[in-house]
Amino acid sequence: MHDQDALILRPASAADIRALSRLAIDSFVAKFGPLYTEADLNSFLAESLSEPAITAELANPDRVYRLAERDGVLLGYCKIGLTCGFPDHARGERVMELKQLYTAPDATGLGIGGKLMDWAMTEFAARGADEVQISVYAYNDGGHRFYRRYGFEKVADITFRVGDQLDEEFLFAQLF
Repeated sequence: MHDQDALILRPASAADIRALSRLAIDSFVAKFGPLYTEADLNSFLAESLSEPAITAELANPDRVYRLAERDGVLLGYCKIGLTCGFPDHARGERVMELKQLYTAPDATGLGIGGKLMDWAMTEFAARGADEVQISVYAYNDGGHRFYRRYGFEKVADITFRVGDQLDEEFLFAQLF
């Protein structure tokens, strides 16, 4: 077990795209892969987590990434959106969104998610957010517990598309 102090949080760059895509795909497939047909899963991965998708997101000025690495190995990342992803449910004037918080499948439970979440909450506050939204899979009880520890509560039932499949999701939010 490594000392948690050896964990480095840093911004993402173009040089990170391949590793970021690989971690995102591995993490999503490990957690949610069995829920989908091969066609739906592959469609989603190509559209959202592939190298071209990550390249486009890194170039988007409304997205901010923070990577977590130890000994040069990418172990997790967080992506925030500086604009409101769910305006129909917004209660604030400057609503932002936690878009993704992923850890490598073999790195869960090491406190990496907490370090990234602490960074995200500080970043939201520094950028003037008065509300933060997070879309969470309806049956991801661990995710629900994690976000509730940071003061988030369910505010709406929503859906999330993976290929042709629509998943039940909960929109969690917190007012600042």
